[in-house]
Amino acid sequence: MFCYQCEQTAKGQDCTVVGVCGKKPEVAALQDLLIHALQGLSLYAVEGRKVGITYPEVDLFACEAMFSTLTNVDFDPERFVELIKRTVELRNTLKAKVKAAGGKTEFTEVAANFMPAPTEEGIIKQAEAVSLKADPTENPDIRSLKHILLFGIKGVAAYTDHAAILGQKDEKVYAFIHEGLASILRKDLSMEDWMALVLKCGEINLRAMELLDAGNTGRYGHPVPTQVPLGAKKGKAILISGHDLKDLEELLKQTEGKGINIYTHGEMLPCHGYPGLKKYPHLYGHYGTAWQNQTKEFASFPGTILMTTNCIQKPQEVYKGNIFTTGLVGWPRVVHIKDKDFTPVIEKTLTMEGFPEDTNKGSVWVGYAHNTVLRDHPMGRVIDTVIDYVKAGKIRRFFLVAGCDGAKPGRNYYTEFVEKVPKDCVVLTLACGKFRFFDKDLGAIDGVPRLIDIGQCNDAYSAIQIAGALAKAFDCEVNDLPLSLVLSWYEQKATAILLTLLYLGVRDIRLGPSLPAFITPNVLDVLVKKFNIKPISTPAEDLQAILGEAA
Repeated sequence: MFCYQCEQTAKGQDCTVVGVCGKKPEVAALQDLLIHALQGLSLYAVEGRKVGITYPEVDLFACEAMFSTLTNVDFDPERFVELIKRTVELRNTLKAKVKAAGGKTEFTEVAANFMPAPTEEGIIKQAEAVSLKADPTENPDIRSLKHILLFGIKGVAAYTDHAAILGQKDEKVYAFIHEGLASILRKDLSMEDWMALVLKCGEINLRAMELLDAGNTGRYGHPVPTQVPLGAKKGKAILISGHDLKDLEELLKQTEGKGINIYTHGEMLPCHGYPGLKKYPHLYGHYGTAWQNQTKEFASFPGTILMTTNCIQKPQEVYKGNIFTTGLVGWPRVVHIKDKDFTPVIEKTLTMEGFPEDTNKGSVWVGYAHNTVLRDHPMGRVIDTVIDYVKAGKIRRFFLVAGCDGAKPGRNYYTEFVEKVPKDCVVLTLACGKFRFFDKDLGAIDGVPRLIDIGQCNDAYSAIQIAGALAKAFDCEVNDLPLSLVLSWYEQKATAILLTLLYLGVRDIRLGPSLPAFITPNVLDVLVKKFNIKPISTPAEDLQAILGEAA
């Protein structure tokens, strides 16, 4: 086994025995082989586009299959065997279409002609030959850039899959996913070529996030400022975690009138701000905080838990018969819901105790996405007030403290950082990293909250729109704004977002808790020289440096 795609790799280097996330060696091997098979499929997809052949089923499948290999999404080896076999079936069908159209089909690459062994044991053995470091002669810096591209594409595929579920698609995005996967097989590209592909991945991810934003807001309306309770209401309960708004909508519809309250967890918190979702009165509140508390929280939740995407570490540690999965998520023994029929979840919930009494644990605000900040709404245009306050000296600086959460020690940095931010500064946040500090009362600056929740990780799109609008208002570049980015990363969607920021030319990003193990010293040196990326140090030192530089 070899895996180093997430921040929590063993000893900060790689997982070689079993994944820190709980992933078994056979699952890691099957994921590598699935990527290998998808690269072969992509060779034909790229060639097909040259002769006017597109195959929507292939495009959608490639995104779903890539998404399944993200950290903590799918731990079920049987499902990976099915995906590998389906990849080959689609490849052969596409190959025939390309050949009939006069396109090239005589590829010599092993991936283009791969055929799975008849047994799972045989398939796993095949995987050993195509692991991430199977070629010991490959230039480590080239391999590093290839893997940055690969992990970035995984993040793009995740957002693209979510967007497609809501009817938002773009041929340009699918074409790049295939181009990128096929390119990783090449051995004739320079460091400059690979860096260009990495930045192009960032460009495409911006479009993928834009598609998802259009899908979410087009179906559920633009988020509005909403106060979300953190306590509980007496009665039956379902906890939904992940990112998929469509799953939440279907769950809300199917539980109407059944005496069941729905609680969000993790990146589902921003869903409370969408008018099309908050209209359901039994969407009650939010339950749960940071990742280090998940095992305890899930074990004590008195209802069922529905996981929609990669949001829980080591699921086997909290499984007790009341966890269900949907979409691409899969673990051995856990019931997987197909076709969004949540009857098994509802039936199980009705047999459980639920919360015995009402509890009050305060509340938090959500709903400050780009439309709330930039457009007219009942609370007024937030950006106009913010601009006035900056010009008047009431707001000195903005800090975007955002990104992923995780269980490895070191993430308390972000809590301490936010606590130490001066009172004349505003903290913007998004993604699950905010659960280190989302419930802290930072007060307000003449009515402007000092802690503003922009949304899910894909709502980095909103943050980019807000930053662009501020730059326009102050007639400057984004890098000249009184804005500092302090980011945490964990998995591949965070990689894709970082590449988007680099594509946009954003500099001086502080990144932690540790730097990616798949970035070699030479590649890091390039990123430092070009973008001035910095590792985090201590909250006090970083704040002093940022505010000192800005003085």
